[in-house]
Amino acid sequence: MKVVILAGGKGIRHAEETSVRPKSMVEIGGWPVLWHILNLYSVHGLNDFIICCDQKNSTIKDFFANYALRRADVTFDFANGSIGYHVNAIEPWRVTLVDTGEETMTGGRLKRAAKYLDGDTFCCAYGDSLCDVDIGRLIRFHTASSTLATLVAVQPPGRLVGCRSDDARAGDPREGTCSDDVWVNGGFFVLQPEVLSYIDDDATVWEQAPMQRLGEEGQLTAFRHAGFWHPVETLRDILNLQEIWNSGKAPWRVEALRAAQGAAASEHDAMS
Repeated sequence: MKVVILAGGKGIRHAEETSVRPKSMVEIGGWPVLWHILNLYSVHGLNDFIICCDQKNSTIKDFFANYALRRADVTFDFANGSIGYHVNAIEPWRVTLVDTGEETMTGGRLKRAAKYLDGDTFCCAYGDSLCDVDIGRLIRFHTASSTLATLVAVQPPGRLVGCRSDDARAGDPREGTCSDDVWVNGGFFVLQPEVLSYIDDDATVWEQAPMQRLGEEGQLTAFRHAGFWHPVETLRDILNLQEIWNSGKAPWRVEALRAAQGAAASEHDAMS
């Protein structure tokens, strides 16, 4: 299954960092947010990524072009001008970078990625939040729901607002009034290829008309994730996430994700 990452956008609310780099390339623990998101999927066996970029895509391209250089042992042979990579633990990723345009909205970016999806079910994520959602369980939930779209619903920090969702079928995905029983769009999805027909053009905002229509037609399901989720929208967010990372107990670390995955498998075996 392929994963589409929406890494474009101007990041207006993130001016502290995005004046020089995309939000998805802001570093937490010395690695871009995008890298952390790819690791989340990779732990669950998803390694084929389509990254939708904008005018700042050179930053993302440079990162992946030099990824092996950063991660592997390297031999520089100046006598013959060669570079040898000694790859030991490079992730098995396949990354396609798609220039989706500077002014293209989220729906338009998603539709521009369609030609790389092969008409199959796919995952999608924004490039500006970190979480420890169980991707395998999310996909199984989506399959069982038989709907065209499943979004991960989260309970975020109090300054954010969201929509009330009293059952698994997601209602209005737009923002509303925040309270203890409010769940918001966490920016992680599993989608059927048919959802692309709900997107008109580059000006379509995925979170507005397409998701609204899917909800009205009963084709949008909410997967409630009560675990860790944190946006990367402000300097305060970056500092908070960096502090969590420095503690060594970040729930989105690969080691933590694998431990949680193992615990879930053991629980499943015990119940079988």
